[in-house]
Amino acid sequence: MDGNGTFYTSRSGCLVRILLLALAVTIGARLLPGVQVDSIWAILLTAVVISLLDNLVRPVLVVVTLPATALTLGLFLFVINALIILMSSAIVRGFHVDSFWSALLFSLVLTAVNYLLELPNRYIDRKELRPRDDHHNDDDEEFTPYEEIKD
Repeated sequence: MDGNGTFYTSRSGCLVRILLLALAVTIGARLLPGVQVDSIWAILLTAVVISLLDNLVRPVLVVVTLPATALTLGLFLFVINALIILMSSAIVRGFHVDSFWSALLFSLVLTAVNYLLELPNRYIDRKELRPRDDHHNDDDEEFTPYEEIKD
């Protein structure tokens, strides 16, 4: 950590996120029967590919499918997540997803596990909030909110 924020905003943040995603992939593959991962290298490569697709392809898919997403009140984003998982399965040897429904469930498990794994980071190296200075006004140094305004 470089002191300028949390783990994820530090220089090693990308590596930490990939490792947490790899752990989430491992847990998801163990929980769901329709998802298989053959080796540790497949797990790491799957985490890298999912991360890349999430950052590069997902925004394009979100924009292209914006009407469907708006019509379904955001639920279509789950379909986009499942498509990202299916793309990852097609790219990475050693990572197999049986069906669209398995990919959809796997993306839900990934989201939940990833959230739980990132939860401690929310409390690490938090910047303390400074108290608001409501009495300081740059425009008029003599006016405070507690003074009466006289005509």
